[in-house]
Amino acid sequence: MKVNGNAVKPGMIVEHKGELWSVTKSQSVKPGKGGAFNQVEMKNIKTNSKLNERFRSSEEVERVRVDEETYQYLYQQDEKLILMNTTSFEQIELDKEFVGEKLALLSENDEVILEIYNEKPIGIQLPKTLSFIVKDTEAVVKGQTAASSNKPAVLENGLRIMVPPFIEQGEKIIINTEDLSYLKRVE
Repeated sequence: MKVNGNAVKPGMIVEHKGELWSVTKSQSVKPGKGGAFNQVEMKNIKTNSKLNERFRSSEEVERVRVDEETYQYLYQQDEKLILMNTTSFEQIELDKEFVGEKLALLSENDEVILEIYNEKPIGIQLPKTLSFIVKDTEAVVKGQTAASSNKPAVLENGLRIMVPPFIEQGEKIIINTEDLSYLKRVE
């Protein structure tokens, strides 16, 4: 489906120069001279290379229709991840590299959304938030001011994030999976 160049937004998958690209950023620019354009940053789905492109409103861009299906992460076997479709119960294998650094966030039985194009997985979306137990963190120093607000913590999966000073070892917290930031403590 063709879309106007100034309608390209983050999250869209577009076909450009014969390849599939995921739009990561877009900004409308109206210079003093000349016509307005949309400055777009895209990431190649296959190679992960980045590309900055300018699309004018007179240009048309091919937006790709991507199917999204819910899968459950079952387990890891050697260099493969085994996932099961939650509706058809069909199992598929994905390379560990397909998930990348998000693999540390996955636990068995987590539900993920696979983005599928031409019956082939091209992307994966984790839940927006996940909960983990804090395995190790520094103790709070008495009299420490709130200005130093955050301290480092290591989660049960080995991930290092910054948490508020009141978080202690053994507590369960919820993190944002997009930017790996602390959201709240589980009571």
